Amino acid sequence: MERRREKKLMKNGDAYEQDDEICWCLPHKGIAASFLCIAVFAFLVRVAVSLHPYSGAGNPPKFGDYEAQRHWMEITLNLPAKEWYRNSTINDLSYWGLDYPPLSAYQSYVHGLFIRHFHPDSVYLFTSRGHESYLGKFLMRWSVLFSDVLVFFPAVLYFVVMNYSRHLGGHKSDIAWHIAVILLNPCLILIDHGHFQYNCISLGLTVGAVAAILSSKDLLASSLFCLALNHKQMSAYFAPAFFSHLLGKCLRCRNPLLEVSKLGLVVLGTFAVVWWPYCRSLDSVLGVFARLAPFERGIFEDYVANFWCTTSVIIKWKKLLTTQSLKFLSFSATVSACLPSMLQQLRAPSNQSFLYGLLNSSFSFYLFSFQVHEKSILLPLLPASLLALEEPLLFRWLTHYALVSMFPLLCRDKLILPYMVLSVLFILLYLVPGRRQDTQKMHSRGPLKLLVMTFLVLCSLIVQIVYIIMRPPEKYPFLFEAVIMLLCFSQFMLLTVYTNVKQWRLSASFSLMDKEKKVM
Repeated sequence: MERRREKKLMKNGDAYEQDDEICWCLPHKGIAASFLCIAVFAFLVRVAVSLHPYSGAGNPPKFGDYEAQRHWMEITLNLPAKEWYRNSTINDLSYWGLDYPPLSAYQSYVHGLFIRHFHPDSVYLFTSRGHESYLGKFLMRWSVLFSDVLVFFPAVLYFVVMNYSRHLGGHKSDIAWHIAVILLNPCLILIDHGHFQYNCISLGLTVGAVAAILSSKDLLASSLFCLALNHKQMSAYFAPAFFSHLLGKCLRCRNPLLEVSKLGLVVLGTFAVVWWPYCRSLDSVLGVFARLAPFERGIFEDYVANFWCTTSVIIKWKKLLTTQSLKFLSFSATVSACLPSMLQQLRAPSNQSFLYGLLNSSFSFYLFSFQVHEKSILLPLLPASLLALEEPLLFRWLTHYALVSMFPLLCRDKLILPYMVLSVLFILLYLVPGRRQDTQKMHSRGPLKLLVMTFLVLCSLIVQIVYIIMRPPEKYPFLFEAVIMLLCFSQFMLLTVYTNVKQWRLSASFSLMDKEKKVM
């Protein structure tokens, strides 16, 4: 018998059931109003952080990430696109050579046009190197703010609307809280608006792609994620999750080959448009790729809380193995780490397990891939923030240790004050009235678990205080960085194990629901 189509009235909107699908009409005006208020506050927080120092401020000859971004604007404005990635007398790649994909270069060009219109001295070829005038810094800061508002903020709104459209409920206070924890992510704000980068663009495109998948717009999702990949190659941290989820869905369709072909055409088309200036010759393409994979830097730099750097305290990887061997080893370890999550998505793709898949995939890359930076923790943190309402403790724990892992970097940038203020803001936001369920969960964990968690938090606070007020022994100048790294790595590993187990448990429940549908 055919199932009858029934219309049902719900408290928070109108819903109707049709052919096993529930379409949910949210009070979008209410969400928009909450989003607008939170977005204004989040914007003001970003402005306040941008008043503080940035990477390499007043530190010649190469300065830091701020100078790298400004220099890329200088290069893209004054040279033709085919010369952007090529070493020459007018483009010395040893001085902050462009090492991001073409979409990032186009972004630098557009921002360069904006800055040149108001202050051309800051982007003149050669003479602008190390330029740090007040107006130049002001315009550079606002280029990041505009990027956040135009890309990341709308993507978050799109995600929230799509995410809560598939739920049969959702209190307005919970939705508002979820918007706040995504937009007020202290790590992203400190890196983009303090340290100085444009992660908001690639992460915003990724959030848009996630929202498109939640709304069953897989072709749009593929195009948006390809744009994210073409803005920052680190977006590849999410690639296994997108690939396995979309392929898993295609394999469950009546005509899998047709669905895969459509996705493939969208991917090829998006890459072709972005890479068009370099598609005319193989040498140009290979030249760009050579800049995107800096294997010559070694398997890690500084003290990042991943497997290779942490274990190097005991095993001297760089001395024992060649770069070629380390490339193969890190590739194998990364694939092995994200394979269980991918298999789960191929076996039983669902929107919920896809979000966990994003987290597991990005964790795998952060922990085991080649040449990971401290700032790369932003990638696992993104899907954790998208899951914040369902996994509040995981999100809080990861955010806390992500901040701790970046603490030495932010100290070098003289961003201790905004670091402390945003940390307190995050704690207050997490403990706002109305989060009683989370408090009850904490108390239900038992005294031993609470004691261990309290001890770990105290350890992280103590090591940060020691880092600021004490000098390390001369024999071990990086002792405090190593302690921070070891502490954070241990927590990241525990969270990775937990999220992988959680994803496979979702797979079991999905299979059960699938069987029930077939019986009906």
